[in-house]
Amino acid sequence: MTFYKLNWESCWFNITKDSTNSTSKAHAVLFRKANERRPKRIISGEQCSQDRGSATFPSRYWQQAFHCPCSIYYCFVSPLVSSEGSTEQRSCLVFLGGCCRPRNLGVAFEFQVEEVGYIEIICSHQAQAATLHSGHGAPFRLHVLGLALASCAGARFALLAQLFFAYAFDMLMAWTRRDTYLLGIGPFPIIFSTNLFMWFRDDWFYLQFLMIAVGFMGKEFVRWNRDGKSTHIFNPSAFTLGLFSLVLILTNSTSITWGPQIASTLSLAPGIYTYLFLGGLVVMYFFSITLVAASAAAVLFSLSALYYTFTGVPYFLDSEIPTAVFLGLHLLVTDPSTSPRTPPGKLVFGVLYGLGVFALYSILSAFGAPTFYDKLLCVPLLNLSVQWIDRAVLGLRDKKGLERLGLGVVPTRRANLAHMAVWIVFFGLMTLVGKTDGRHVGDSLPYWAQACEEGRPTACDRLLLVESNYCADNSGWACNEIGAHYMAGKIAAADEDRALGFFARACELRFQAGCLNVLDPSNATVANPRPFDLRLLLREGGQNLLEMPEPELYQRACEHGWNYACNSVASVH
Repeated sequence: MTFYKLNWESCWFNITKDSTNSTSKAHAVLFRKANERRPKRIISGEQCSQDRGSATFPSRYWQQAFHCPCSIYYCFVSPLVSSEGSTEQRSCLVFLGGCCRPRNLGVAFEFQVEEVGYIEIICSHQAQAATLHSGHGAPFRLHVLGLALASCAGARFALLAQLFFAYAFDMLMAWTRRDTYLLGIGPFPIIFSTNLFMWFRDDWFYLQFLMIAVGFMGKEFVRWNRDGKSTHIFNPSAFTLGLFSLVLILTNSTSITWGPQIASTLSLAPGIYTYLFLGGLVVMYFFSITLVAASAAAVLFSLSALYYTFTGVPYFLDSEIPTAVFLGLHLLVTDPSTSPRTPPGKLVFGVLYGLGVFALYSILSAFGAPTFYDKLLCVPLLNLSVQWIDRAVLGLRDKKGLERLGLGVVPTRRANLAHMAVWIVFFGLMTLVGKTDGRHVGDSLPYWAQACEEGRPTACDRLLLVESNYCADNSGWACNEIGAHYMAGKIAAADEDRALGFFARACELRFQAGCLNVLDPSNATVANPRPFDLRLLLREGGQNLLEMPEPELYQRACEHGWNYACNSVASVH
């Protein structure tokens, strides 16, 4: 009996192939809540064999605590058998409801297996299909249809509900003050920019509407006179994101949001930095916000490079500037109404944002708070400083050198185009040296292990963090390594109970060394990652490498510094 594991959305399916009687089975246990360790509902049925189509989900084969953050409405199995000529297709229909993790939307997985062929999951807006092709005849197909993307449709509904709420709330505020309401597209950027950074979980989603209301109230009631006009002080989305971030940190309630998952999900898109860069150029051209975004990015790139030069480790975990921060400097600090209007002021504003994010990352880390808040907390404070910044740079009006650089007090279209050209060159250079899209030194686990042995700053903490992330993604090797750290007590405080928990998790994930450590934890056994683990460990911040052939997988592992993989590559050649 051979187990094949496939991560679809946030649920795990085990597809097994018994070569003795040509019987295929699909096993799964579904959980109703992300924090519940016991299965809420287990589906059972008959096995899918050659002469009849059906499926089985026996609990005895799969008792792992994977989690489904959305509620499971119902699951059942229905057989479907059809014939095409002399080839018989055996199929099973599986209906799932609401089991969907945001970071996996729109992703196609293909998992290579030796005896059977391949399993493929395609996540679309219409249907899912997992196809298990047998190497000995007709294909066996497991179709996942119906409510499988209930939460995908639910996400669209939630956005529409927020837009409707925003328009209604904005109208009510205007009418209560006896003002005329002008219908426009103003709520759209507020809603979408807010949802790109913060999204509350299902049980707490009513707070999403409260967050939208607070943003609009801040725009309506928190105002000042600027250049003789009454205008709002804060970027509405940045104001409510900053305020809610502070409350979540103080109450240690980040777990009720998808904030960390949203921040990490952005990097899964291929070429995300280039995509954001190109989209940002359009905004820079029409709204002349080049100096704000470009100066913030340049400061973060430069400070990250300096930190790495002096310490030998990246400042941010696996990038010179996190994807979510790169998105934030294009969205949160570039609102023309709440940012400086003079070119020198915009330059100073962007530099201060870059410095603020850089400092907040260390401050949040020191207090054990989630670091994804770094891009959100400083924006309201910068909005408050806008008039002071513009007044401070007025003394530069007679500086001819600044005028030639396009940094005069009066903005011009030609100066903005020149600044865009400089930004294009700077970003192009960063891309050429591999500091945007592509492999980063922090993507390599052997690098962090070596840096930890050498005693480099924060390296051991980063090693534990990276291995914890991979363990949460069901890498048995990573779980076993963390257990070994807790048993050894060198880079983490010795804790045998926690070590046994990680060893048990590794054993559940079919990692043999973990099972040996459960039986005898006194002398922790470690082993090299399996191919399945490598498909997780080598993803470089992107999607899991479920479709990569093993020779290429080991070549990539060798490039990451896995010596045993280099030996395997050398033996093949």
